[in-house]
Amino acid sequence: MLRDSPQLTAPELDRRLPVLLLRTNRYPLHHGTLAAIRSLGRAGVEVHAILEPGTTPAGTSKYLHRCHGWGPAPHLGTALARYLDRIATRIGRPALLLPMDDAGAIYIAENAGTLKAGFVFPAQWPSTPRMVADKATLLEAAQRNGIAMPPSRMPATDAELREAVGALGLPLIAKWARSWLLPPGLRSTLLVTTLQQAQRLLARAHDPANQAAGPLILQRRIPPAGGDWFFHGYFDGSSRCLFGGTGRKHVARPADAGHTVAGEWVVNPRLERLAHEIVCTLGYTGVVDLDFRLDAQDDVEDDAEDEGTYHLLDFNPRLGAQFRLFHDRQSLDLVRALHLHQSGRRIPRPRPAPGRTLIVENHYALGSFTRPLTKIRRGRQADELAWWAADDPRPFFVMGKLSLAGALTRARPGRRRR
Repeated sequence: MLRDSPQLTAPELDRRLPVLLLRTNRYPLHHGTLAAIRSLGRAGVEVHAILEPGTTPAGTSKYLHRCHGWGPAPHLGTALARYLDRIATRIGRPALLLPMDDAGAIYIAENAGTLKAGFVFPAQWPSTPRMVADKATLLEAAQRNGIAMPPSRMPATDAELREAVGALGLPLIAKWARSWLLPPGLRSTLLVTTLQQAQRLLARAHDPANQAAGPLILQRRIPPAGGDWFFHGYFDGSSRCLFGGTGRKHVARPADAGHTVAGEWVVNPRLERLAHEIVCTLGYTGVVDLDFRLDAQDDVEDDAEDEGTYHLLDFNPRLGAQFRLFHDRQSLDLVRALHLHQSGRRIPRPRPAPGRTLIVENHYALGSFTRPLTKIRRGRQADELAWWAADDPRPFFVMGKLSLAGALTRARPGRRRR
């Protein structure tokens, strides 16, 4: 709980509307899934989830009503539709269908007509989630609409790659356009420090096994002085933001091209206005997670966010894993706002809790063994931990076991590095 911030009465959710969390990518340590289960389950909502085989942290939460087995891949549209229809029959009444990854969000938008018999979800233009999730088409849309993104190139040949590296400079950022189609072992975003490293990535882009995830995008690395920022929000059919917040990423993994490990709720009206404009311009509705980096004109202090340009890095058409950072003073968060709206209930006026912090324990510990586990910038304790919860402790210990097993595997002598 946020210190020195009295909690107001939490809005009551409609317990007659269950929720199904749709997962399509195999990542047992996805803490956003556990956060959604806990948030809705604590409010008395019946939560179902499609989870990976085996024991996972989310699967052991006491707030999970039922775990459904791993389903067909989204590109097998008919097979996945039949599987979801069987789950809807088991649930026995319409359920809120909540995607936890890009592929799920794309699938729901493009198959809404088939799914609406058993599920409820925000109305969406069928093509929009795919357009914003694909970094190549997002870049094209940004250029058409004057949305600032880092200068980028999509080289197809070695000559074009050399030209791109010369124009963008090293180090630079490399991204696969369709990260949800990456084969196991490839990271979606990487920091590239040498021409040879960029050439190896282009060779992999030409590999038939990886072409579904292409093209390869090279972007200028924005200097980190201005900081990494993000916006989470929920937009209705008129592109009005019904709940949202801006945050700053203090620790990421990997450091220059990774997800949030330690973040803070920072009120930033300029960035919030920009995020609203981008979502409205691109015609998106529903839950969204946007990533930005501030390109500072001069050295920027923490209280001087009005300098420089915010560059959009990613537009994720689904719930961000760190959404619980934006848990306001009346216990409202993004999934609860979504549930209220989709069940026909009023979303109360948000009561922001700026200064609230969140850390992801396993990744934070890997980044520094010298800092206390529950500390964040300026020596403060974190308000929210991704894994530990006194009322639901088992997922934390399962996470620890899986993390340790993964570390031992990576440290095994002779293990081939990709």
